[in-house]
Amino acid sequence: MKYFLIILGISLCLAATQFLPEKPLFGADKPAEVRLVQNGEKFELLVNDKPFYIKGAGLEFGDIASLAKHSGNSFRTWRTDNGQQTGKQVLDKAHQHGLMVTMGIELGSERHGFDYNDPEAVQTQFDRVKSEVMSLKDHPALLIWGIGNELNLSYSNPKVWDAVNDIARMIHEIDPHHLTTTTLAGISKREVGYIKEKCPDIDILSIQMYGDLPQLPVLVRDCGWEGPYMVTEWGATGHWEVPRTEWGAPIEEHTTTKAANYLKRYQGGIEADSLQCIGSYVFLWGNKQERTPTWYGIFLENGRETESVDVMHYLWNGRWPDNRSPQIRSYTLDGKTAYDHVTLSSGASYRATIAVQEPEKDPLQYTWEILPESTDLKEGGDLEERPENTVFKYREPVEGSLEFYAPGPGQYRLFVYVDDGRGHAATANIPFKVIQP
Repeated sequence: MKYFLIILGISLCLAATQFLPEKPLFGADKPAEVRLVQNGEKFELLVNDKPFYIKGAGLEFGDIASLAKHSGNSFRTWRTDNGQQTGKQVLDKAHQHGLMVTMGIELGSERHGFDYNDPEAVQTQFDRVKSEVMSLKDHPALLIWGIGNELNLSYSNPKVWDAVNDIARMIHEIDPHHLTTTTLAGISKREVGYIKEKCPDIDILSIQMYGDLPQLPVLVRDCGWEGPYMVTEWGATGHWEVPRTEWGAPIEEHTTTKAANYLKRYQGGIEADSLQCIGSYVFLWGNKQERTPTWYGIFLENGRETESVDVMHYLWNGRWPDNRSPQIRSYTLDGKTAYDHVTLSSGASYRATIAVQEPEKDPLQYTWEILPESTDLKEGGDLEERPENTVFKYREPVEGSLEFYAPGPGQYRLFVYVDDGRGHAATANIPFKVIQP
């Protein structure tokens, strides 16, 4: 997937500087020595001969300082130059905060029109990648090279794996210090077979999986992968995995349900495999529009942490953060949940109600908005435009409740954001359809 994240709040960055981790395992002016060791069936990643289990996040424009504050030790990118920062600037920032980077190398994908039967295009890509590797290979914050992203998504030409291995082999020739990986959307026997046959220079298999993550340890073995792997994307239930309304809108889980799933999926799909899995990168340490502005980011657009950040803190530290996010108990519109296919009449008055538990009893602020159902729908996380807010009439809201008048006919979502005033928030939305009475 390609990911476009929204920069998190400056205040969060300032707060995080008070909680920087210990100095990194690598030197200030030389590359880290990264290697794998195997003891029986168990694989272990070493950085300068010290064990390094990846406690990471997908983070391209997100808040690096906050990841360090919560005791993450690594993040991954999707390309060497994200358009806002060069690869060196990203690595410098990571090094400043004691983090290591799986640096993404962007490759052309068949679903975007790249033709792996075109030797000139493949060579041009190879030359470009070699230049990128040469410029960054000696940076002390570099951990692993991530060659391409989900190249198996909507593809048919297995020559892509020949190109991936050519790049991996080139990297090993010019960079003896770092390992290589490529990421798969899900896992199947066919793709594992291609990687084993065509990509002997790939050191680690990377898998990206959401709702089915607890099944991953079994799937890895069933598909015949016997080497080390990491999970380079995992998190909220995918929009392709959830129930839909009668008019086809995917139903997004609220932040408390998401947090419970993050915990369950990590424990069942990552932590459960202590032999082959060398760590993971949670998705997404930041915020992005994909189906909705709140679906995959574990931060809101304004930089507030959601309950899933609490879960990652717990998983990485063995204890919950001192101040936790608000927790949603219920959310209804016209007395119905999102699973009740809510249909309203234009111009009529309706009430939405949310019940929230605040662990520290902090006073809560409630914000409501209506967005039209997104029509800019892409595949694989490609850039989507956020829908524009819908202007609607409402009565002065009271705590946890909003009475409003349904807008004109169409498909919408009613979002609510609950802020504790201390950098944390909860959110939920209900899709609804408006008809002409």
